[in-house]
Amino acid sequence: QVQLVESGGGLVQAGGSLRLSCAASRSIFSIYTVGWSRQAPGKQRELVASITGGGSNTYYRDSVKGRFTISRDNAKNTVYLQMNSLKPEDTAVYYCNAVDQLGSYWGQGTQVTVSS
Repeated sequence: QVQLVESGGGLVQAGGSLRLSCAASRSIFSIYTVGWSRQAPGKQRELVASITGGGSNTYYRDSVKGRFTISRDNAKNTVYLQMNSLKPEDTAVYYCNAVDQLGSYWGQGTQVTVSS
């Protein structure tokens, strides 16, 4: 029911920052949860961060706590992932995921590469 398009990925040096954006095709006000996941070559996809519809409840995996911040702007139908102090191990394709009453939806992903 919703299409998601990620942007903001790229190549950055270790210690640098990137802000990923997930633009939705409709209002995200009623979406239960929006999350960012990532997948590195040869690895399983893992949840990085998520945020509830109200924007007050967030989750971060341990390896990104204190470095990444997830937020949402319902007026812009957009969810963000601010990534600071990036490390080479953060290199992966990052995917946006949204859950509503009808199912779960994924974007096509955006590549993040962190050089050492």
